[in-house]
Amino acid sequence: QCGGNSRSAFTPIAGGIQWGSGAMGCATWKGVRLRDILDKAGLQKDAEWIGFNGSEKAAYYETPEFIRELHLEELDDHVILAYEMNGEDLPYLNGYPLRLVVPGTYSDSWVKMLSNITVTNKYKHLFFMDVAYRVPDNECECETHEKKAPKTKPITKMNVKSVIGYPTNGGKLNLNSHVVVRGVAFDDGHGIKKVLVSTDEGKTWQEALLDDGKAGRYAYRAFRFAYKPTKLGKLTFMAKAINNIGQEQPFAKDIKWNHGGYKYNGIDEVTVEVI
Repeated sequence: QCGGNSRSAFTPIAGGIQWGSGAMGCATWKGVRLRDILDKAGLQKDAEWIGFNGSEKAAYYETPEFIRELHLEELDDHVILAYEMNGEDLPYLNGYPLRLVVPGTYSDSWVKMLSNITVTNKYKHLFFMDVAYRVPDNECECETHEKKAPKTKPITKMNVKSVIGYPTNGGKLNLNSHVVVRGVAFDDGHGIKKVLVSTDEGKTWQEALLDDGKAGRYAYRAFRFAYKPTKLGKLTFMAKAINNIGQEQPFAKDIKWNHGGYKYNGIDEVTVEVI
């Protein structure tokens, strides 16, 4: 998921591409553990930071190189250099020949077309670490349009989120028909415990059915919720995910603003018309 996924939901408008909920995906990756590569290469005792650069070049000539850094403490056995996606060679647009995969984090750190890895003992000041892809460094990760936060931090771990895939906004449902609301939920790897659905603007909630979760704790959990509309007119479905450590999606009205439009995870809403 891109850090700016669902950015268009922020009010006032935040900077950047006005994504809906389409800047996300779920794939099966195969690759080599980064830790094994670093062990094979051998690290100096004072090594602390790992920098990743790719062969991709920015369309605008003044844009700095896209280099991201990880601290060695952020490294675990799930971080890989992927060369396969969904059982096939990594497609060109998805980062061929190698892509950094850091499960549970926003994909802004998943450097494509990886060309070199640099290990240092000091943090390097880089545009895409110090300026771009950052949120306010405060408890709510928020600021106002008039007064930006004086201190920021990089976006890293994803927050809990669910998205309704069917029905879609503006769709029509027949009265007394059998409807199955479908969607997906995910987080930073703690795992999704449940998804709740509301048809009365969040006053009451009912639990949706989740898939078996065999795809792994970092993967989407698909959910479905059977419903029979019995009244004509507008009907709004709301979905709220809760993970295994009790984190849950907030109402959209409670989402705090940041100027980059990052990390939006408000309860998803889809409004249809029953005819």
